Amino acid sequence: MLKQDAIDFFGNKSALAQVAGVERSAVSQWGELVPEGRAMRLQEASGGALHYDPKVYDEYRKARRSAEAEQ
Repeated sequence: MLKQDAIDFFGNKSALAQVAGVERSAVSQWGELVPEGRAMRLQEASGGALHYDPKVYDEYRKARRSAEAEQ
């Protein structure tokens, strides 16, 4: 789940943070993806409008490992 999609759905970072059960500053520290545990929670809170897909996270981890190995 992309962080920007979640922000767009909930309206702003403050609203997203409230639904995710974190401080607004935590949302600002997230990378491009919502952390997996929070993504599952946001999927439920959005009634499925936001979708948590484990494959996206697996692909992201693989890409990061590949990029780190190239350095």
